[in-house]
Amino acid sequence: MRNNNQTNRLIKWFILAFDFIILWMILWSVLDLFPAYERWDEEKTTTFWVLCTISLLLAETRFGSLIHLRHVDAGDIIKRTTMLVATYTLLAYVSLRAVHFMVRIGWRFVIIGIGLFVALLLARFVERWILKRLRSAGYNTRQITLVGNDEALEKLSQKLIGNPTYGYRIRHHFEDAKEFLNKNQNNNENEKEIKELGDELYLCVPRTERKVIEFVSQLCDRRMVKFYYVPPANESFNMQSVFIDDIEVFASYASPLEEPLNRLVKRASDIVVSIIALGITGLLLPVVAIAIKMQSPGPLLFRQRRTGMDGKDFWCLKFRSMHVNADSDRVQATKDDPRKFPFGNFMRKTNIDELPQFWNVLCSDMSIVGPRPHMLAHTKQYSELIGKYMVRHFVKPGITGWAQVTGFRGETSELWQMEGRVERDIYYIQHWSIWLDLRIIWMTVKTIFKRDKKAY
Repeated sequence: MRNNNQTNRLIKWFILAFDFIILWMILWSVLDLFPAYERWDEEKTTTFWVLCTISLLLAETRFGSLIHLRHVDAGDIIKRTTMLVATYTLLAYVSLRAVHFMVRIGWRFVIIGIGLFVALLLARFVERWILKRLRSAGYNTRQITLVGNDEALEKLSQKLIGNPTYGYRIRHHFEDAKEFLNKNQNNNENEKEIKELGDELYLCVPRTERKVIEFVSQLCDRRMVKFYYVPPANESFNMQSVFIDDIEVFASYASPLEEPLNRLVKRASDIVVSIIALGITGLLLPVVAIAIKMQSPGPLLFRQRRTGMDGKDFWCLKFRSMHVNADSDRVQATKDDPRKFPFGNFMRKTNIDELPQFWNVLCSDMSIVGPRPHMLAHTKQYSELIGKYMVRHFVKPGITGWAQVTGFRGETSELWQMEGRVERDIYYIQHWSIWLDLRIIWMTVKTIFKRDKKAY
């Protein structure tokens, strides 16, 4: 663990140094395009560079990179980078105005901020990729010990070991907790074995085995091994801790979107993005309309009643991608569906057919991100087959969603496919954040350029 900590510190310092190099390169590029910069005296030039450097240093102390840590996903990287750039830009601008820096630099800091955000974001993902390769090769890894034999522990180990970015290696796996206890009851005789537990230990035994849990926890404390308790699968229940004043209670489903401020943030972002998207849709509209009319007679838009928030119906809009047919309200599209015409098939693969739904977003029937709305026939069918199905209607439906970008897009010909979609929709509801929304949007945009096999 000690070597890992030293390596992590080195990685952190390397990333910090690289951040400053990126900043200085961007500052130099922007100022080089500013003719008045050549007329600055030495004092003004020094003041500018020093304050910009100090501002980044202060921003890094609060929002520095976390990619050297184990459990960091793309959403964390985007969030951290956004806050870092926003804090730096504000600090640099305010500090320069505070020393009466008599040069108009406001709009240049907008350019600097945008450039810094893009450059740092690209750097973070490159750095993360390099770290993934290093850990896959056996460097900067963490050794773990598993104690127990349960489905929950098996799932956890697969997640930890299956992601090379985490850099975990299993040192021991004691399927029988009693065997582990027998080997470690006498600390003096088995000191070597105790020390070889690795960096982290995960224990999975019933909650009733309190003495076992306490013994293993204390053992890990003495040997500087991080201890984690994993509840067995048959003891887990889908409840979330919620505080009413200072009293802890458990709710079946709790969502950050129950907070008024979070709803306001999500609604404001929905309005801004939908206005921009509708502007782009207006530019594409003549081409799309001509192509649809040339290949299939009928209306430009396809309107369908779908289930929205709180189970209420609304008219969902799409560019029509199929010939007019009598099965549109009850039969899902399939891969080689004869109802699709060529341009309609192209629109479905590139998500162009979904563009009119930004009007649904502007009208507050939908959100940019959320569970996909289903046709009424499917809501009735699956609500009777899947107990948690209607939970996905606690929030507004979305143009895209967590289920769609994690492998559960398209046709649901088998029940397990819809069950998987519902599980991911509920995960989104329980773990919403503006950063998760941005991550889903980014993953959706990538599918436009990288063909999704389930996009049909």
